[in-house]
Amino acid sequence: MLVADSTLRFNVVDFRLDGTLQCGQAFRWERLADGEWQGVVDHELWRVRQDGDTLTVRGATGVNATERVCRYFALDRALPRIIETFPDDPALRAAVRRHWGLRVLRQSPWETLASFIASSTKQIVQIQQIVGALARRWGEPVGDGQFSFPSASVLARARESELRACRLGFRARYLLAAARAVDSGRVPVEELSRWEFDRARAALLSLPGVGDKIAACVLLFGCGFDAAFPIDVWVERALRRIYFSSRRVSRRVLSEFAARHFGPYAGWAQQYLFFEERLRGRQPVGDDRAER
Repeated sequence: MLVADSTLRFNVVDFRLDGTLQCGQAFRWERLADGEWQGVVDHELWRVRQDGDTLTVRGATGVNATERVCRYFALDRALPRIIETFPDDPALRAAVRRHWGLRVLRQSPWETLASFIASSTKQIVQIQQIVGALARRWGEPVGDGQFSFPSASVLARARESELRACRLGFRARYLLAAARAVDSGRVPVEELSRWEFDRARAALLSLPGVGDKIAACVLLFGCGFDAAFPIDVWVERALRRIYFSSRRVSRRVLSEFAARHFGPYAGWAQQYLFFEERLRGRQPVGDDRAER
């Protein structure tokens, strides 16, 4: 249940809630009929809405609730300063103008890793269904029929057949291996944000089923490495169309180009390109036909 007196209000600038929650980086949010967004963050059920420059958040509790909300939505980051680091690139600048206010969330590293392992070759709606099934089966209730995401230690003790029953298919063995690696301390995902980028990336790539895209998603959305640049089918399409005259170049070439071109906040630039490309493809947001 939402705590009655847990309403927080923030004066926000340069922030777009709807776009931020629809640009493929988080899978626990749904838009309700009244325009609010409902999502599970850690062990709390949050309901959030934006009215102009006011962001209202219900359900975040504790003495550090304000800090946690600001951190999760990156409200403590000055978006104009981030955008200033982007290259003088007409296509990127146009995407920024159209979608101004998109931010990169700061999420649980373990939940991010597990969610993107589940994302391989799946639509966003399907990923949401898988993550929800895992939470219902192994998470803890947070109210209104919602559940927290299960810890690595809990999933490490699951059977592969049980994970497959949550629609994971072949991804079940990868998620189980990741849970066991995190639980044993071999890949301490919650500590990776304090590591050097290359070392953190190598640790993630050591996990079965984790390739460049999943590792980059975890580094960006879960560990706070702003330069991480995930290349999924949408971003690949955008890069080839805008910068390579639609030529079929490898993802390695695209990754090398992105590292040179987009600067220290390349991951934020990637979100604008991703969101723009999805809309350009005339896909209903939240109903992808390809993997994130």
